Amino acid sequence: MKAAPEDVPAPDPVTGGGSRKGAVGMAGRLRPWHSLWLLLLLGWTVSAADRAVTGPVVSWMIDNGVGFLADADNPHALGGLIGGLFFAGYMLTQFPGGYLGDRYGHRTLIVVSLLWAGIATIVTGFLGGLIAFIVVRVVTGLGEGAFYSNDRTLVTAATPPRDRSLAMGVVITGLAFGITIAIVGTPHFIDVGKWVLPDVEAWRMAFWILGVATLLVGLATTWYFRTHLQLRTVCLATAHLGAYAAVSLTLVMAVYVIGDRSGLSDLWIAVLEVALAAGLVLFALARKGEELGPVLKNRDLLLLYLANIAILWNLWFFSFWSVSIVAGAAHSSFASAALTAGFNAGAGILGFPAGGWLSDHGLRRGWSRKSIMLSCTAVQALLTVAFAWYLGAAAQPSLWVMGVLLFTASLFFNALQPVGHALTAELAPPDLRGSAFGMENLIGETGAVLSPAVGGVLRDSTGSWTAAVWLDAAIVAAGFCLLIGVRSRKSLPG
Repeated sequence: MKAAPEDVPAPDPVTGGGSRKGAVGMAGRLRPWHSLWLLLLLGWTVSAADRAVTGPVVSWMIDNGVGFLADADNPHALGGLIGGLFFAGYMLTQFPGGYLGDRYGHRTLIVVSLLWAGIATIVTGFLGGLIAFIVVRVVTGLGEGAFYSNDRTLVTAATPPRDRSLAMGVVITGLAFGITIAIVGTPHFIDVGKWVLPDVEAWRMAFWILGVATLLVGLATTWYFRTHLQLRTVCLATAHLGAYAAVSLTLVMAVYVIGDRSGLSDLWIAVLEVALAAGLVLFALARKGEELGPVLKNRDLLLLYLANIAILWNLWFFSFWSVSIVAGAAHSSFASAALTAGFNAGAGILGFPAGGWLSDHGLRRGWSRKSIMLSCTAVQALLTVAFAWYLGAAAQPSLWVMGVLLFTASLFFNALQPVGHALTAELAPPDLRGSAFGMENLIGETGAVLSPAVGGVLRDSTGSWTAAVWLDAAIVAAGFCLLIGVRSRKSLPG
């Protein structure tokens, strides 16, 4: 399989796309790939906000005793399961999304993903029942799942190798913007909703505002990529992704309904959803093992895939529950807790590009990307341990202290991610990068599926968030151990 022609970067008319001179940084004149970075950053922003908004909305429902969480016996466990089911959908189209991007073109799949997510997020605001809410959240995740692998592949193809990690970091800064907007903005979106809706229904406005924003960015992306898009190809890609999504939705909801009617706990249902994803990985190995062997059987890539479980566990544990963690520890208002929790997400605005720059700079000085990832992970683990200890030791935790600890831990955590993305791009064959990124996120999303549910269960069973944060620190440490076994070069790729 060859990479889609649309994803081969056009050389700069003056210097040539792959030359060292053409890779002048952001301080020099703008290059064609810089506008692509900005567009994809906006895509990350709205996509991340759409998926992160569920956590603050669920926390608000629990605090105010409204919606389908009003009468739940274990509201945090149920709320965590809802978040986990979203990521069950999100993870199941990671690999198909990358595979289809390699086939139909990565720009095509990015457009399809953004438009799909925008429409589904708007629809979420019109639904109220538990099952309907879960279904549309899973559908949203299924569409958004196609974005990551195609974005990472397109950035890799369009950016000179010497700036590859910087590009990864700049673009994925949109993740930090989006999560921050969702966490800090949700109380205000709900206040806007109270102007036009009954107070108990005001949460719907958060989905409408963010859904419309996603749709607008999707339309802008369609216009920007218009010379690379063909209506027939877009329709074929949408139909093919839709077929994968229909099967995945059926499987995810079947597991949920059967588990719920069998009396299984919310945690066990989440575990079964992960088992479903593992089954699909084995299915991919059986059907396309020879074609995809270079990304499925590569030892170093496999270790990165597994380490990504710890990365996404930490990311979505704090993104989903940070407002509730801060509010419960400090006994503060929802708005104050959201603002403090925003430090965790906001750190990515600095951490992502800084990590990307440091990775490229370090590689030119003879460092390896692996050593940079290990250093960032070690510091993050120590700071997470400090946060867990503080939650358990302080009689009345301070909002300021929690904000500083969340910010500094997240700074190093976000810095390591673009380093890992660049390392994955270098280890994977160029014509299978979409599949490699898809498989990495499919396996990694195991952490995103389990962390909201496990965190919610531990909160309901212990009465505090301390145990859940200690578990997060242990999982980060396990990710560090996996990264030790990865082999990486100490020079720029060709």
